[in-house]
Amino acid sequence: MIIEKNINNKTILITGGTGSLGKKLTENILSNYKPKKLIIYSRDELKQYEMQKIWSDDGVTPIRYFIGDVRDFNRLKIAMDCVDIVIHTAALKQVPTIEYNPFEAVKTNIIGAQNVIDAAIENNVKKVLAISTDKASAPINLYGATKLASDKLFIAANNYRGKHDIKFSVVRYGNVMGSRGSVIPFFLEKIKTGILPITDKGMTRFTITIEQSVDFVLKCIGKMWGGELFIPKIPSYKILDLVEAIAPNCKFEIVGVRPGEKLNEDMITQTDAINTVEFDDYYVILPSSILWDIDKFMKGSNSTPGKKCDYSFSYNSGTNKRFLSVEELRQLIKDQVH
Repeated sequence: MIIEKNINNKTILITGGTGSLGKKLTENILSNYKPKKLIIYSRDELKQYEMQKIWSDDGVTPIRYFIGDVRDFNRLKIAMDCVDIVIHTAALKQVPTIEYNPFEAVKTNIIGAQNVIDAAIENNVKKVLAISTDKASAPINLYGATKLASDKLFIAANNYRGKHDIKFSVVRYGNVMGSRGSVIPFFLEKIKTGILPITDKGMTRFTITIEQSVDFVLKCIGKMWGGELFIPKIPSYKILDLVEAIAPNCKFEIVGVRPGEKLNEDMITQTDAINTVEFDDYYVILPSSILWDIDKFMKGSNSTPGKKCDYSFSYNSGTNKRFLSVEELRQLIKDQVH
């Protein structure tokens, strides 16, 4: 678990705060830190009601709930009054839904991102960390394309912040194990039918636990200089190993790769490698425009110095150095999926 002192006595706003990551961030922050205030900003009143059963805004716990959409700039501006740190997790994420409702994703994932940026600048927020996805790297579906555009907006915001003392950075990671709509809950449900549908035998995916994702986000808040795209070093798994871990005696059928789906996911393409720095347990894609001294960043932003990646480097779930075994997957599923 990461203990990031920069969070104490700060007012923090989480967009999409009623989602899986938002709830886990809330739990971690309220359990391990002393924030001045934690603001949950989301459009789902039922989820906020359910969260209030756990963390009540009764004046004892330093938490507040705002109903609002990132599409609504004026509401964001009000919610960010006196906020120090924004963690932007709100997004439309379901690939098939977005393919069918494309401009709705543009409104939330791109226009919403710009609204967060503009509201943060106007309210003199100090740090904004946006949460991205591996699907934003070399995207082939609209979800990935909107998140790539969002990433570019947040990184570029450092160029026009003017005299405002504010930093914008991005975190990108792979599938969160057991998250809603992901493959593991889907397979666990499909076991009842006796057959698991598999798109392709060669498919691989990056994976990260919800606890690891929260720790990495909090770590990046403490390390960010503004303009970085942070990427953790995480393992991959093979889809057939996942099937073996979940239901070794279950049959499977090949259903083919769905539209907008890759066999392997990228987090750093070979094109990105020219601007990528490797640290002990994470990578950083540097901003395309010079915002600070890169040598100083490589030597001083982490306890151990970073090094430039080779131009031929790429970070792909299929060629990853670390793959989870069947037994490791089985144990993680037992621990993570409820």
